Amino acid sequence: MTAGPAALRDTVRRAVVPLAALPAVVVALLPLVYTVLRATDRGWEPVWRYAFSARTAELAVNTLTLLAAVTVASVVLGTGAAFLLARTDLPGKRILLPLVVMPLAIPSYVAAFSWVAHFPESAGFRGAWLVLTCSNTPLVLLPVYAALRGTDAAPEEVARSLGAGPVRAFLTATLPQIRLPLLAGALLGALYVLHDYGAVAMMRYETFTKGIQYAYNASFDRTAAGVISLVLVGLALMFAVVESVARGKVSVGSAGPRPPAVVRLGAWKPMALAGCVVLVVVSVVFPLGGLLPWLAGRTTGRLDVTELLAALGNTLSFSVSGAVIALLLALPVGIMAARSGGTVARGIELAAYAGYALPAISVGLALVYFGINAAPAWYGRGQMVVLAYVVLFLPIAIGAVRASVAAASPRFEQVSRSLGTSGVGALARVTVPLSAPGILAGTALVFVSCAKELPATLILQPPGGNTLALELWKHAEVLEYTQAAWYAVALVVVAVLPTIVLQRVAEGTVRGR
Repeated sequence: MTAGPAALRDTVRRAVVPLAALPAVVVALLPLVYTVLRATDRGWEPVWRYAFSARTAELAVNTLTLLAAVTVASVVLGTGAAFLLARTDLPGKRILLPLVVMPLAIPSYVAAFSWVAHFPESAGFRGAWLVLTCSNTPLVLLPVYAALRGTDAAPEEVARSLGAGPVRAFLTATLPQIRLPLLAGALLGALYVLHDYGAVAMMRYETFTKGIQYAYNASFDRTAAGVISLVLVGLALMFAVVESVARGKVSVGSAGPRPPAVVRLGAWKPMALAGCVVLVVVSVVFPLGGLLPWLAGRTTGRLDVTELLAALGNTLSFSVSGAVIALLLALPVGIMAARSGGTVARGIELAAYAGYALPAISVGLALVYFGINAAPAWYGRGQMVVLAYVVLFLPIAIGAVRASVAAASPRFEQVSRSLGTSGVGALARVTVPLSAPGILAGTALVFVSCAKELPATLILQPPGGNTLALELWKHAEVLEYTQAAWYAVALVVVAVLPTIVLQRVAEGTVRGR
């Protein structure tokens, strides 16, 4: 007679996390539903015409070419730099690590602005590739760096003892151990390239995001823009599926029984150090140094300090709210993805990536429609900006939660449950605290992304709701470079502290376990 209530309790317990994940799915799919409605409001014939038009094909080739080039370069640079900083005797590692992570604090459109302003010939594919590669490399470097510091040294040592060289030993023994963070960073970077607008606009390189902008600006053609947006969603979900399949069944647990041995670079040390220095110069020193002529007053213009402080306050308010809400929505989704791995969990995770796949301009326009028709009390207020941030950057938080929970041994959960703690209680009291450093890093990355966001904020900004990114863009558009440079510096300063948190978490991942 007791089997019935026990079975009911077990069913309820298993349903708690999936039910808690539903709000994230609803929020993520909201702009996608609008986009589908707008794309098909004149029937399916225009949809097929736009989807297979020469213009869409041209944008697809440009976008995929840029995406492939940036992803390959950022994976190679990020993994290589992570290996040098985590596993070798490279000098100056404690100084180099925060510097190679610093591009996270520099908006891609700020870096593009510096390059185009000083080297106009850099505009086009090469410039867009350079800027986005520099912006994306830390997305791969940070998780791979943390993983390399925690991998088990035994497989690589066995491979070396069997005659494998250092490169072959790394590829066959170490690379499989860092597959999860490497794939997560590559996917995040690929999605970033798909929906980036600021850098490609500055570099005058036509991708899907610029095509959508042109479609709306030229004739407010909702069908053409909606179809292009849906193509982007399809590409993003395809990449997410490929990453999920490649990720496979990843084992979970803590770090290896002993730390990896330090690799002696020998005669390669000067070349390795020079490579890291070049990476820092190209991705950090020049983009920030390029602002100095305007900060020094090379052009005329007076900075309105009151306006800057107001924009700073709005940036902090919107970004903190967006990061916290994204974290709360991401927790159940990330936990499901890490612990379940079933069809339902993967479906929910993929659905949450839909918003990140949509260009920010499409998300902004979708939320305008939603605000006017379903939430008029929010329309024209800061809540809509925060909602856009949550939709756009929820996958970042989900990825951080998933990777952190996957790295925490489930044995502690099992022990807690054997002592009478419920499944949800064990997650809250054991798994989440163990995963806290990685989750904190993900939240910091969401904050940085919110602070730098531009297109959706342009559409949804409430009266008096200008942010640092908006003011920077507006001043740059009218060639007020002195004012734009000060807003760029303020934006970088805002993003520096969370970036330091990301670096500290990456450094302390192994020590904290």
